Amino acid sequence: QVQLVESGGGLVQPGGSLRLSCAASAASGGIFSISTMGWYRQAPGKQRELVASIISSGRVNYVDSVKGRFTISRDNAKKMVYLQINSLKPEDTAVYYCNLGYLDIWGQGTLVTVSS
Repeated sequence: QVQLVESGGGLVQPGGSLRLSCAASAASGGIFSISTMGWYRQAPGKQRELVASIISSGRVNYVDSVKGRFTISRDNAKKMVYLQINSLKPEDTAVYYCNLGYLDIWGQGTLVTVSS
């Protein structure tokens, strides 16, 4: 069974940084390397939104609100995808989810709270 596990969330002050990680299970096999991977977030009372994605070739895409602050990357050999988040703002507070697009598999999410 393919599973995704996110980690790296926490409480951080405005202006701080975090690195989120998403690990795909070995069961994902070769699917991981060919799949678009995405990071989504869902803030309290809001709909889940895509913040960053990376395709198999490494090309990336970001929602305008995070451009210049978020960086998505992947390591296909390790079946990992990362989200480096810099210059955090209170409005970045949300549960962040990893998605394996090819199979539409979701992780359980990791909470990021930005507060002084």
